[in-house]
Amino acid sequence: MKTVDEHLADILAATRPLPPLEVALLEALHGVLTEPVTAPVDLPPFDNSAMDGYAVLSSDVAGASETSPVSLSVVGDIAAGDQGTHAIRPGLCARIMTGAPVPAGADAIVPVEATDGGTAKVTIRQAAEPGRYIRRSGEDVTAGQTVLQAGTRLGASQVGMLAAVGRARVSVRPRPRVVVLSTGSELVEPGGTVGPGQIWDSNSFALTAAATEAGAVGFRQGSIGDDPRRVLAAIEEQLGFADLVVTSGGVSMGARDVVKEVLSGLGTMKFEQVAMRPGKPQGFGLLDGRTPVFTLPGNPVSAFVSFQVFVRPALRALQGLPPEPLPTVTAHLASPVRSPSGLRHFLRGDLRYRDGAYEVSPAEGQGSHQIFALATSNCLIVVGEDVTELSEGDRVEVLRLP
Repeated sequence: MKTVDEHLADILAATRPLPPLEVALLEALHGVLTEPVTAPVDLPPFDNSAMDGYAVLSSDVAGASETSPVSLSVVGDIAAGDQGTHAIRPGLCARIMTGAPVPAGADAIVPVEATDGGTAKVTIRQAAEPGRYIRRSGEDVTAGQTVLQAGTRLGASQVGMLAAVGRARVSVRPRPRVVVLSTGSELVEPGGTVGPGQIWDSNSFALTAAATEAGAVGFRQGSIGDDPRRVLAAIEEQLGFADLVVTSGGVSMGARDVVKEVLSGLGTMKFEQVAMRPGKPQGFGLLDGRTPVFTLPGNPVSAFVSFQVFVRPALRALQGLPPEPLPTVTAHLASPVRSPSGLRHFLRGDLRYRDGAYEVSPAEGQGSHQIFALATSNCLIVVGEDVTELSEGDRVEVLRLP
């Protein structure tokens, strides 16, 4: 059997980053920058007010207080977006709004709350030192500064940064398009009626959701039964659209493992046993020379764990990101566990932070079909291939689930 690390290494060696696309800002969300972005101007581009209030000379209000207020003449209003030229001199002030340009001569802002709000004359009851409530030009970013590096995944704040430096479009590696298909004549769409020997299809929903959680765009095609011609046609149909295809079911050693039957010998597809539990039967390869195809086991937990261990890193590689695993912490076991020799065991568990340390409790049900235990877990406990028993209190590696 291949080790988990060997299988993942083969997957990553075959996975190439998607070509970059130039897209509009909102379409770039969750994409990965392929170019550094610099600021063409200072941010802010001009000195502006951080408060609604009055632009003053600090020397005019140096002694202002509640008991000794200062009265100044108001020479005008300056609103945000004002493109006029404004200036004040000693004894005068200007009413100013948040974000408005500070007039020449002024060196401080007095908040409106510290005044009587006058429009021709204003009574000021608070002193203001030079620079008070003024946002200086270039205080945030200077012209020519790199604001986002190539390789940055774009979230909401990064999209805001791009807009703030005037970028309408940007070059990114887009979110991979992942198509998910389930095989099995026993599968029924949720909402339908199950008959004898049938179950509702959960894999295609869970895996499509997992793809979306991993930063991809998930497309669920649902169950395609067990007819070899239909299965092959459904997979081939997606190759012109998908950046990655995931199937579940039909990859083990049974007489009707249809996915293995129809894909064996196509492209670079290989079907192998990987030394892990759950998820031993695995298939992977490139079809049409470029599209990664993952054929995962049909048991719900096996498919889900396989996705997190193998597909998630590949999705990161498609975007040119480091193929990192799920976030990992070290925790103390709350109860003992046993594990088969020679297999890397991924146990479902409940991770908690208590008294300055992580503690993890293995779930009650560890069968590859027991989706309830998975749905109520927040982590995967990793037990190494050479470990067969762990005691309460032993330290283990834990993968945090999204």
